[in-house]
Amino acid sequence: MDRVLASWFGCGLILRRFRGVDAGSGTVAGLVTLVPALLLGRAGWTAQLLAALVVTALSIWASGRFSGEGDPAWVVIDEAAGTFVATIGVGVGPALIGFVVFRIADITKRFPFVSKAEALPGGLGITADDVVAGLWGLGAAWIAQSVLGLG
Repeated sequence: MDRVLASWFGCGLILRRFRGVDAGSGTVAGLVTLVPALLLGRAGWTAQLLAALVVTALSIWASGRFSGEGDPAWVVIDEAAGTFVATIGVGVGPALIGFVVFRIADITKRFPFVSKAEALPGGLGITADDVVAGLWGLGAAWIAQSVLGLG
């Protein structure tokens, strides 16, 4: 069960199957996660927040099971957690902006606190950098929705 969760129900294994490498699997998992994240928005931001908290907790546990391998590219539940965080309480347009900022922050590790979060031990570090990157994405999404009037 831990491998199923860590790969976010197989999303982390898709690119290996077709290209022979796992690189880019986090983005695949994030894109797949956008669908339920946005659908949960219909139930309200509290449902989205609850999903983000649950997936984050599951990510710490499941990715921690494989942390002896570093941060394997096929372990993508952390990207699912970050995607849920980046979309809390915003409409589709802002959520897409939030997702892009989240992925840039996660991939580059150049946004404040992202690389520090990644340095935490085990599953906490594997997950924390994505949650922090997701918070950067959420900030961008809220700006897009509130200040720019996108929604």
